[in-house]
Amino acid sequence: MSTRVLVAYGTTNGSTAQIAETVAEALLKEGLTAQARPARSVTSVAPYDAVVVGGALYAGRWHRDARRFLRRHRRELAERPLWLFSSGPLDASASERDIPPVLGVRRAMDRLTAIEHATFGGCLQEGAKGRIAGMLLRDGKGGDFRDVPAIEEWARHIAAGLPPG
Repeated sequence: MSTRVLVAYGTTNGSTAQIAETVAEALLKEGLTAQARPARSVTSVAPYDAVVVGGALYAGRWHRDARRFLRRHRRELAERPLWLFSSGPLDASASERDIPPVLGVRRAMDRLTAIEHATFGGCLQEGAKGRIAGMLLRDGKGGDFRDVPAIEEWARHIAAGLPPG
């Protein structure tokens, strides 16, 4: 039986969901069973052998659904390999250097003994929800800064640390 990995995510405009789906697809290619799901829809992590959780960053905070997911499932998560990722810089900085987790994510990593955290560039395009998103777009600060090869490489790194089943 293949190792089962949940890739849960918190997103507002869908960019973090697409990163989670990219992670899950890369894990599948590595011989694992992986499923990307919205964090708010997950009722139990019991069926999974490992968990990856991602959250969009807004004003220096991780998406509420990702934070709530970690709190709601903290006991089960403490018993499984856990990786975290953030998405959000609206520039190329995440592709140029390692960006540490924001304070709240760092604390969660310590509490849950997460193995690793990665920050990926975000994506903000026309039609995005929210007042701040609208202001950023009007100021010309939108765009797609996701580095798909880097996301896939990180997922392969995760797969290398897990038994194929």
